[in-house]
Amino acid sequence: MSEGNNSSTHESFPPISYNVQFWSYLTVLIPSIICSSFALYQLIFDRTLRNSLHNHIIIIVLFVCLLCQLTVYPWTLGFYYFDGVWERPLVFCTIWAFLDWVLYVWQTLLFAWATIERHILIFHESWVATKKKRIFFHYLPPVIITMYCIIYHVIIYIFPPCENKYSTGNIVCVSFCIYRVTEYLLWDTVFHQSVPGLIIIMFSIGLLVRFIRQKIRMRQPVQWRKHRKMTVQLLAITSIYLIFYFPYVSVVPLFFYGGEQYYNIQYILSSLAYFMILFLPFCCAFTLPDLHKRLRNLIKCGRRSQTIAPIHQAK
Repeated sequence: MSEGNNSSTHESFPPISYNVQFWSYLTVLIPSIICSSFALYQLIFDRTLRNSLHNHIIIIVLFVCLLCQLTVYPWTLGFYYFDGVWERPLVFCTIWAFLDWVLYVWQTLLFAWATIERHILIFHESWVATKKKRIFFHYLPPVIITMYCIIYHVIIYIFPPCENKYSTGNIVCVSFCIYRVTEYLLWDTVFHQSVPGLIIIMFSIGLLVRFIRQKIRMRQPVQWRKHRKMTVQLLAITSIYLIFYFPYVSVVPLFFYGGEQYYNIQYILSSLAYFMILFLPFCCAFTLPDLHKRLRNLIKCGRRSQTIAPIHQAK
């Protein structure tokens, strides 16, 4: 997603100072990594949570977020720390840009599918009632999304049809020739940003409306309790997308077709969009069932290990 900030004519005078961006991201990044690790641990090692179908896509999204937090974000902080003066080899720049975009598109498409899948899990449970149906409606879509993102971006970034240029003054220090192709820009803007954003918003609102209507019509509190947490979790994550991601997606067409007069707006909203991956793990963690109990157990395990350690050392 850094490609939006890749204009060499502006990078020397960014609308937001590197120092402000450095401390803003760093302040949230450290607790976000802790939160991602905690949520992943709970979702993977708790058998009940691991076996719940609606948690599978969240596990993948959290894994993508954590991978991005451990690679792209520290590298970005390094660029800000050195005030934009950082000599990097072309291979590293290519890997950076590849991970930046593939992880960004990957988690966006995954969550767009998650908003669709929640309708299936809540209102069409028969679609995942058998093993064959679960493979087709539950397991296959994330696999297809993952394969598409990796293969597509390997072709675009690693084996491009034209020659990329090294640009050390930019945050992502390689200028990809493919961005000069109008057809690619149109595909990337529409299918990697605009369409997923609209799917997330429309299906989340639709889920809330359908859920309230069915609750009133059927008057079944048991069904409400059964699916309430799934709905709350999805809407909480959707709110993160609405706050940090949707404003950026809204101005991308303006930047492409309106020229550099919208650069400052696009830069600011692009920087804001980077907080999406940092805040998303908090929504996933705070919507875990019995959160207080899980935190207490984690603290108890930590205290127990501290009390056992001196005994082993004494021996």
